[in-house]
Amino acid sequence: MNEIEARIVALRRELEQHNYNYYVLSAPTISDREFDEKMKELEKLEAEHPEFYDADSPTQRVGSDLTKEFRQVAHRYPMLSLGNTYSEEDVRDFYERIERTLGEPFEIVAELKFDGTSISLIYEGGRLVQAVTRGDGVRGDDVTANVRTIRSIPLKLHGDSFPDEVEVRGEILLPWAEFERLNKEREAQEEPLFANPRNAASGTLKQQNPAIVAERKLDAYLYYVLGEDLPSDTHYGNLEAARSWGLKVSDAIKVCKSLSEIFDYINYWDTERKNLPVATDGIVLKVNSIRQQQILGFTAKNPRWAIAYKFQAERERTRLNSVSFQVGRTGAITPVANLEPVLLAGTVVKRASLHNADIIEGLDLHIGDQVFVEKGGEIIPKIVGVDVEARSFMQGEKVRFITKCPECGTPLVRPEGEAAHYCPNEAGCPPQIKGRIEHFTTRRAMNINMGPETVEDLYNAGLIHNIADLYELKAADLMRLERWAEKSARNLLESLRASKDVPFERVLYGLGIRYVGETVAKKLALTFKTIDRLREATLEELTATPDVGERIAASVVKYFSDPRNVEIVERLKNYGLQMEVGEETAALQTEKLKGLSIVISGTFAHHSRDEYKEMIERNGGKNVGSVSKKTSFILAGENMGPSKLEKAAALGVKLMTEDEFLKMLEDA
Repeated sequence: MNEIEARIVALRRELEQHNYNYYVLSAPTISDREFDEKMKELEKLEAEHPEFYDADSPTQRVGSDLTKEFRQVAHRYPMLSLGNTYSEEDVRDFYERIERTLGEPFEIVAELKFDGTSISLIYEGGRLVQAVTRGDGVRGDDVTANVRTIRSIPLKLHGDSFPDEVEVRGEILLPWAEFERLNKEREAQEEPLFANPRNAASGTLKQQNPAIVAERKLDAYLYYVLGEDLPSDTHYGNLEAARSWGLKVSDAIKVCKSLSEIFDYINYWDTERKNLPVATDGIVLKVNSIRQQQILGFTAKNPRWAIAYKFQAERERTRLNSVSFQVGRTGAITPVANLEPVLLAGTVVKRASLHNADIIEGLDLHIGDQVFVEKGGEIIPKIVGVDVEARSFMQGEKVRFITKCPECGTPLVRPEGEAAHYCPNEAGCPPQIKGRIEHFTTRRAMNINMGPETVEDLYNAGLIHNIADLYELKAADLMRLERWAEKSARNLLESLRASKDVPFERVLYGLGIRYVGETVAKKLALTFKTIDRLREATLEELTATPDVGERIAASVVKYFSDPRNVEIVERLKNYGLQMEVGEETAALQTEKLKGLSIVISGTFAHHSRDEYKEMIERNGGKNVGSVSKKTSFILAGENMGPSKLEKAAALGVKLMTEDEFLKMLEDA
C-alpha cells in the first residue's frame, strides 16, 4: 500500500468512527469544522485517485443515526445532507455557479441553520401518521411515539388547504433553558453532562420511554415541504403555507435577490443568534424556485441548489478572576474557573470547568489573565487559550492544582493512570458525606423525597452523618428545624418507609460504591444474590461477573474492607432495607444461556429488543454489540443489517430467529 492509498484508508476509518460518534452515540469528539476539513481532504484525494474508489467510503453516503431499538422505515424522498462552507468566498462561488448554470434571474431563501436532530413528518389527511429520523438518508428510525409528545408539532394540521399527503422536514431541538435545567440535574447526580443541546435532543429522541421525552420539553422548527401536490412553486411559498397549517416555521427567513442581501443576512444573524432561545450554528441558503431546483439537481450526496454557511465557533475574551476547587461525592476534585461574566451562545457564562491538573498546566493560567472562552458547536464553556500579550507585570500568581482537599485539608491522591485527583477522606469530608447521602436518595436509587437543600439542613443540624442515619430520623427532631412542619416531616418519614421496598439492585447502586453504576449494580446483585455474599466475594469472583473489570472489582473489595461501610450496611439491613434479590426476581433467573455471547440485530414481532436483552441477562447470557469469533449466535429479526449478515457468514456465526430462540428457552 503506497502513501496516498494509506492516507485514504486512514481518513475513511477515522470519518466512519466520527460518524458513529455523532449519529449513533450522540457524543462527537471533534468539531463540525474539523470533520468537514477531513471530509474535504478525502474527497480531494479520491477525485485525484479514482483507482482507489470504494462504494463504502464516507464520501459516498450520509452519516447514519440508526439505532437498533426502533423500526426502520424507508424515506419516500432521500434525506440528503448539505454541503458546508465556512467562508464568504465559498458563498460567493455558490451564488455565481447558480448564476452561470441557470442563466436567468433567481432568488435565494436565507434561513437559520438550527442545531438539533433532523426529522421527517408525514401527514395524511392532515393527521400526523409517522415521524422518521434521517438515519442513513435512505432509511430512518420510526420515532412517531416520541415525536407525538412534542407540543410544537401539531398532531392535526390547521385549516383545510393542505395536500392529502405531505412530508414536512425540520429539526428537533432542546431549548437552552431546558438544556441547562437538564444538565443541572445530571451534575447533581454526578452523571456525564450533555455536551450541547443537539446531543441532548438526539439522545432524548432515541429514548424508549415517551414519558421521558415529554418531560424534556423538546421543540421543533420546520424548514422544508415535499409532496406531489404542493400549494406553491417556490420554497418560501410552501413554508408560508406550512405556517398557516399550524407548523412551527421560523420568522427569521428572508428572500434575497442579491449577494449583498445574503451577506447582510449572514452578518446580522452572526450576532443576533446569541439572543435566540435555541442553538443555531449557521445559515442555510436555498434556491427559491422549485423548477430551478430541479434544473440544478443533485450530486450523489448534496443538492446543488442549497448550501450551509457555518458560523465560526463562538469565542469571547474575558478575565479569569479566580479558580475554585469542588469536591464530588466520590472525592474527585474538579477545578472551576470563575470568570468575569460574558455572553456566549445565548447564555451568560460565569464559570468554566478546567477538568484536571494537566489542563491547568497546559494553559499556563495566571489569575487576572484575559482568557478565551469558547463554545465550539455550542458545547459547554471551556477555556481554550490565554491572551499572553495582554499580561502585565501586575499579573496575579500562576494557577496551580491544590495538594490538599479544600474542604477537609486531607492530602490529595492521584491514582495511577487517571487524570483526576481525589480526597481519600471518605468518612470525614463534608461534601463527600452529603454527596453520598444525596445520591442515595435519588429517584434511580432509593427514591426518597428529599433534595440537596434538605440533606444540607439535616447534616448541618447534626441529625445525619451517613445514609444509615436517615432511618433514625424522628418527626419531633425534624419539626424543631426551621421551615419544617408536621406535614413535611410526615411526608419524609413516609418516603423513608416506602424506600424499604426498593429492590436490592437499587439499594446496591444507592450505596455509592465508586465505579458501580446502575448496570453494574444489577449484574452484581443478580450474580451474588445477597449483600453478605457480595461482601465476601474475592477479586477473582468479582472480575468473573459480566461487565466487571479489575478497577470495579478492586473498588468493591475496598468498600467492604472498610469497617465503617460494613457497619452502615448492617444498620441498613437491620432497618429492613432489601439486601438480597427478591424471590420473584430470583425465581426468574436461570443458567439456560450461561456462557453464551449473543448479538441482537433487526426488528421483532413478539418482544421488544429491550425485552430480549433482559431475557438473555435473566437466563445467564451476555448481550454483546458486535459480531466476532466469540459470538455464540445472532438473535436475528427482520431488516437485519447487511454488515452483520456478511460478518456472520464470514465467521460462520449461526443466525437464530426469535421463534427458535423462544423455543430454545422453553425447551431448556
